Amino acid sequence: MLKLILAVLLLSYLPQIVTAQADKKDVKVFETKMDVFASKTGTIVKFIDTKLPDIKSSFTSVETRIRKIISGADSKYFYQIIKRGQYSNPTASIEYSDLVEVNKAIQTLKDEADKDIALNPDYLETKFVTADGFQVGYYVEKGKISWYLILEKYGSDNSVFVNQSDGIEIAFRDAQKKIEELKK
Repeated sequence: MLKLILAVLLLSYLPQIVTAQADKKDVKVFETKMDVFASKTGTIVKFIDTKLPDIKSSFTSVETRIRKIISGADSKYFYQIIKRGQYSNPTASIEYSDLVEVNKAIQTLKDEADKDIALNPDYLETKFVTADGFQVGYYVEKGKISWYLILEKYGSDNSVFVNQSDGIEIAFRDAQKKIEELKK
């Protein structure tokens, strides 16, 4: 009788176990453009870094660099922003064509900022987001503006707060120029 009860219990849990396994297979892992490009199986991949000046944030400095990745016969350039932390190092890897779009967006954001401050909202947020989840933007609260970068789509401690937009604008503009120099 005990064996029969155990068998019935086991059979009743079997569909849940099978369904849970099937659900895990359906979950897609988020991959950035850099992840996709640098993880080609059976190909030699080379990483070449060129250090750029740090971005000064409200609480710390974040490192920046240009990373050239050569994968087989192809190469791509990424602007990387690294926030060193005690337990993790959130990193934005912005592909060159996205960097061009981010630079356009930063200019548009700067143009809108004064108008948004003049509205004197309780809270207002304006941002630009790339396909890889990198964000640049600002929020206005109590008449004051705060600029920010969000380095990764997922995770914690991946926000960088910058006092003025000029620091962001200069860093991103210089990164684009450096990539254009390196491509020659």
